[in-house]
Parts: sequence; C-alpha cells; structure tokens
Amino acid sequence: MASCCDPRGCEDVFGNGFARRMAKRYRRRGLDPTATQMVDFLSKNGLSGSTVLEIGGGVGQISIELLRRGAASVTIAELSPAYDQEARRIAEEAGVADRVRRRIVDVAATPETVEKADLVVLHRVVCCYPDFVRLLRTAAGRCLGRLAFSHPRRNLSTRAIVATENAFFALTRKEFRTFAHPPEAMLDALTTRGLSPVFTHHGRVWQAEGLVR
Repeated sequence: MASCCDPRGCEDVFGNGFARRMAKRYRRRGLDPTATQMVDFLSKNGLSGSTVLEIGGGVGQISIELLRRGAASVTIAELSPAYDQEARRIAEEAGVADRVRRRIVDVAATPETVEKADLVVLHRVVCCYPDFVRLLRTAAGRCLGRLAFSHPRRNLSTRAIVATENAFFALTRKEFRTFAHPPEAMLDALTTRGLSPVFTHHGRVWQAEGLVR
C-alpha cells in the first residue's frame, strides 16, 4: 500500500486545487479551532526568537500565525510541492515570507535534512502517515522545547469516516490512505523520546496534544 510517505500518493489528493481551497479558507476564516488551540499552546511562554519546524505544513497557516506572534523563523517540511505557490502568496500577504523556508522532504525518512527547532508542529499529518511511530519519534528528535500535533478522535464515527475515505480512494485508484492511529501509542512514541504531555484539546472530530521537553 502506498501512503503519504510516497509523494505520488500525496499529490493525488493534495494537489493545486486543494492548496487553493486551503489558502482561500485561511484568508476568509483564519485558523480552524484545533489549529488555534495548538498555536495558543506553543505560544504560551512567548515566542520571541523561537525557531519552528512544521511537518506537513500545507500552505503554512500555522507557521504564519506563529511568526506573527514573535517566532523568528520557520521551516516547513512538505511532501507535495503543490502547496508552494499558494504558501508563498499568503506568506507575502502576511509580511513574513523572508522568515519562511520550505523543504520538499520526508522528515521521517531523512531526519538529518532538517535542523532541530524550539517548536515542532504537525497538524492533520499523523493520520496521513502509516508508520506513525517513526514519524513522531523523528519529530520528537527534532524538538528542543514544545511539540504539538493533532489527530482524529478515535471512536466509531471517525473510524467509519476513515474506512469510507479509503474505500473511495481504492475505487478511484488513488494510492493515498488515511489512518486513525491509537492515541495512547502516539503519545508513547513521543514520551519515549523525552517529551511529557501537558495539554489536550478535544474537538468534535480532531484532538490536539501538546508536549514539552
């Protein structure tokens, strides 16, 4: 099975049209509620001079908000290059483009290609990656201070949604798949790398976790 760690699978779903929709939504509505909770957690002790690594950052909405709150610089590690054009546009509109660096890289496969950062964030990313333990342990290894990630709440409803999505992808011959990984196992992958959970946000569909070193 191909997955989001295969760039071809990502580009099947997260293409130019998807990127335009995400940028348009951000311009109109700002961050979604779960992302807002994650930014608030990461900003809790101030961001002045902080470096940020956003894994699977899409068009970079979270990074823009962290830069607006005082972060010094951001590296966004993405698999799909389809986001790049829209990401540059909204960063320029926000006046932070000179502090954003974008990389097309699978961080879990080659962690040494991105520098460690004070803050690490993964929003709606772990559910797209089959080897979540490897991804989260890599993220923890790149984190010097705080880490925030989100995932679908694991219940009958979200598991049914994931199954329906994957059935659709299979019928349309797309390689991409989504996952509802066990929350306890995701946290274990991070705590074994020296991070401690201190924050949880329960949304209707998405759950956010915050950890500190």
